[in-house]
Amino acid sequence: MKIKNIFSVMLLSLAVLGFQACSDVENPTIDTGLRTGNATSIELFRDSVALTDLHFSIGKSAAIIGVQADGDWTAEVGDESWCHLAVHAGYGYTNKFSYTKIEVDKNDGEARNTTLTVRSGNLTKQVAITQNGTGTDPNDPFMSAFTFVEQLKIGYNLGNTLDSNPIGSWWNPEGKTPIDFETQWGQPETTPEIIKTIADKGFNVIRVPVTWGIHCDANDNIDAAWMARVQQVVDMVINTGCYCILNVMHDTGAAENRWLVADLDNYETITARYKKIWTQIANRFKDYGDHLVFEAFNEILNKNNDWGDPGDASAYEAINRLEQDFVDVVRATGGNNAYRNLVVTTYSAGSTPAKLAGLRIPTDVHPNHILASIHCYDPYWFCNDTDNEEDQQWYIYMFDAAVQQEIDDLFARVDKRFSGDLGVPYIFGEFGAIGTHSGMIERVKYAQYMMQKFAQYNTTGLWWMGLLDRKTLNWYEPEIADVLVK
Repeated sequence: MKIKNIFSVMLLSLAVLGFQACSDVENPTIDTGLRTGNATSIELFRDSVALTDLHFSIGKSAAIIGVQADGDWTAEVGDESWCHLAVHAGYGYTNKFSYTKIEVDKNDGEARNTTLTVRSGNLTKQVAITQNGTGTDPNDPFMSAFTFVEQLKIGYNLGNTLDSNPIGSWWNPEGKTPIDFETQWGQPETTPEIIKTIADKGFNVIRVPVTWGIHCDANDNIDAAWMARVQQVVDMVINTGCYCILNVMHDTGAAENRWLVADLDNYETITARYKKIWTQIANRFKDYGDHLVFEAFNEILNKNNDWGDPGDASAYEAINRLEQDFVDVVRATGGNNAYRNLVVTTYSAGSTPAKLAGLRIPTDVHPNHILASIHCYDPYWFCNDTDNEEDQQWYIYMFDAAVQQEIDDLFARVDKRFSGDLGVPYIFGEFGAIGTHSGMIERVKYAQYMMQKFAQYNTTGLWWMGLLDRKTLNWYEPEIADVLVK
């Protein structure tokens, strides 16, 4: 029996060898591009752009580096006490990249630098690595954007108030006071008691959305009474010890009278008005301390009002130019605005891969004072209600593993883009399970999980209004509020 088995194995081995020999002749080996030995060329890339230097803000961050070499390579950094390589060697390929990852620790000291060196045989390619430090500018009186985010516990949006944008034949703005506008969307006049109730609950950052265009004259001068009312509300927030985020709100979006649009064809006209409005806002608040933060704008859309990824990529370029204008205009007003922390956001404040990739962080005369923001109502059919009965078939009622996975994926994607690729801190300027179809127990699970994710990624978010009856000062959704402030 054993002899027969050995003979069978020998026949099978010969058959296999014969088959391989025939195959070698009839089907030549496919070239995988893998090469060993010394390279004849080395190039380094980040996001497919040739790399000669690499700059990081003060926060902990990372960058993926593509190595294009046709021979085996090794890599090292000069100072491994704060700059770390995930991969120190790799194969060469003729037709694709191999990769390494550079990670830098948070810098609590002076600016620092080192060098990435990649070698193959006699060839060497170097990249200068620099990182900002807290002492980059000795005249800087403000906390950095990274420190600002670290100071934030949890936030609240004072929505449907100064951002109200009444339109239509039923609304005649003539003779209307700022309070008339402020209360048109159902919320009461904002009082120090309302703000104190929010702060006493445990929220320590309040976003004050403001719509400006409808309060401007034909020359884009902001109505003095409206500006004074905005300042009153900002003062209410600052006086509680809370941080305040002041923005440009429903001048964007899909409203009939919106004017702030991601439209590159009309950029010059749009930005002229945009810069004049921000110049007035910045001058009004230039002496305020670092508890006041400016946000460029809310959920900006293209001229087609596309909420999804815009079909025309020029919308991203329009946003990047507008946000550069925002930074430049604010800085030019001087005073504390020279260092004030500023918030920029993506197309529609969205977090799809395309929207995240489309954002370019503005250049700034003073580093470490720009942070990014996105809005998160995901999964959409868990977090939102609709009156459209046909769409209600998509409702998600349970906070289950699938919901968690969508949130996990979103956080990982956002963190990689902002912290990893762009090296800036970020917040969730709006979030919430604001629809009630899923029930309080499930919404509480959502709030608990979001707080866990904020802690995991060293960031935070601002719940979109609700929770508090501002007319009675009673927390009508205390279950959610309690989870958020814990």
